[in-house]
Amino acid sequence: MKEDYYQVLGVERTATEAEIKSAFRRQAMKCHPDRCPGDKNAEEQFKKINEAFSVLSDPQKKQMYDQYGHDGVNGAGGFGGFNAGGFGDINDIFGSVFGDIFGGGFGRGARGGAPRAVRGEDLKLDVTLTLEEAFSGKEVPVEYTRLDNCSECDGSGAAPGSKRKTCTSCHGTGTVTYSQGFFSMRQVCPDCGGKGTVVEKPCSACRGSGTKRVKEKITVKIPSGVRTGITLRVSNGGDIGQNGGGFGDLYVEVRVKEHKIFRREGDDLALDAQITYPQAVLGGSIKVPTIEGKEVELDIPKGTQFGSVLKMQGNGMPRLGKKGFGDLLVNVKIEVPKKPTARQKELLEELAKETGGKKSFFKELFS
Repeated sequence: MKEDYYQVLGVERTATEAEIKSAFRRQAMKCHPDRCPGDKNAEEQFKKINEAFSVLSDPQKKQMYDQYGHDGVNGAGGFGGFNAGGFGDINDIFGSVFGDIFGGGFGRGARGGAPRAVRGEDLKLDVTLTLEEAFSGKEVPVEYTRLDNCSECDGSGAAPGSKRKTCTSCHGTGTVTYSQGFFSMRQVCPDCGGKGTVVEKPCSACRGSGTKRVKEKITVKIPSGVRTGITLRVSNGGDIGQNGGGFGDLYVEVRVKEHKIFRREGDDLALDAQITYPQAVLGGSIKVPTIEGKEVELDIPKGTQFGSVLKMQGNGMPRLGKKGFGDLLVNVKIEVPKKPTARQKELLEELAKETGGKKSFFKELFS
């Protein structure tokens, strides 16, 4: 039994004309012969999708199918019916929906023109920086391999003294057409690989492909303020394309190492700072390091509590793509001496008496 046309397209029976067309586009893109060359299962599925769409996209045929099922469109609709109804072949029905994507046809040289240009693949690299390098920015030399035109044949694929000639199998279109009854299907030409031309004598350096893997050395400028996960694009840094399609791009993803002192919180930096109990009570000042390698003075307000966060404005990381800097956040820790001197014990005992008679607490703490 034939599959239900609605199930083939993956839509409900209440689907609108726009929903049916959208489903056809989605399903056909998955198994189009240009995308799945040589895949017999994809070819059969492509036939089913086109057959289903030829019926469900026609209001009269759809009505007959909804009332009588497959019997209602046999001979009048069906897989042969859309040809008799004026669509021509599968290429016509496919092109009527995908014309805006493939320029009026599909695949390489669908209407006998030049093979379609294909852009090269994008490449990806990882770069690791210290927090100091992320602060100041850095020019990082990187080395990688990419696909480029063969230098021996200048990308032609032909040996010196030889040249490329029009492929006799596809007559320069880059595609070949197979017909089965009313069904017509175009695929990439297996003899020229879609180029439309073949070489008389292949280049020995690239074996006729016209491309080779080459080492590339470039310098990537990392801006100040980058953080882990930021990706930079180097235009035309990827692989060479086909049929004049140009280069892909190179993407450089940045990773910033953890720092032994500073913690990054967006554009802010944070660190822990120890102060004494008298400093916490009476106030004072301490020296705090910065990511630039300097020390700046931080005022400690009177009555500062353990865990308080003091902000040093403008001493954080540069704001990527913006003006200004983040802040330096100082997390206050109060230092408790493990082995106080006799004089310190005496003073603390006096303090305990003055603050409510908590003598036993201090004895336990410093005994």
